[in-house]
Amino acid sequence: MASSEEIAYYERLKSGLEESVRLKQALWQDENLMQQFQAITSLCVATFRNGGKVLFCGNGGSAADAQHLAAELSGRYYFDRPPLFAEALAVNSAFLTAVSNDYSYEMAFARMLQAIGAKGDVLFALSTSGNSPNILKTAELARQMEVVVIGMTGADGGQLAAYCDYCIKIPSKDTPRIQECHMLIGHLICELIEQQLFGKQL
Repeated sequence: MASSEEIAYYERLKSGLEESVRLKQALWQDENLMQQFQAITSLCVATFRNGGKVLFCGNGGSAADAQHLAAELSGRYYFDRPPLFAEALAVNSAFLTAVSNDYSYEMAFARMLQAIGAKGDVLFALSTSGNSPNILKTAELARQMEVVVIGMTGADGGQLAAYCDYCIKIPSKDTPRIQECHMLIGHLICELIEQQLFGKQL
């Protein structure tokens, strides 16, 4: 007979999986989101064809997700092909700590965007709350630089939504579940970009 601890463990595991499935079903049924996918993919494809860059930023787990998605584009996703200019803004630890120390952490990503961003580039800004000060500062600067801003947030988009050309809002306030959906969506966008640029179908 299972102990109370084992039952509680099983129930928590089951509820986590059920919530993850529920959110993914909600995304799948969201026609507006499907249209955003198409528009975002086409935008990124056009940016790469015009010699532009796709940049990513986020904090904590979202910083890791930003690096992961940048690597899918700059390295490879499903097949061998030329690398694409995609980068996460948090990968240079010396720069990140110097700017945070000399200016403020709010400026860490914005300062790098100012250095490498250009009109027509694309910025994916990942923030589950949509209220991270350094993400907001970067998105604000991106708009001034005419860099297209794609937000990836939680339920209401937070303050970030006001700075976004597109805002992918995961209908949840649970950070781990939101981040899981960000990665699913990010992977699908990377797959579609690769297919459209290099013409291979799985």
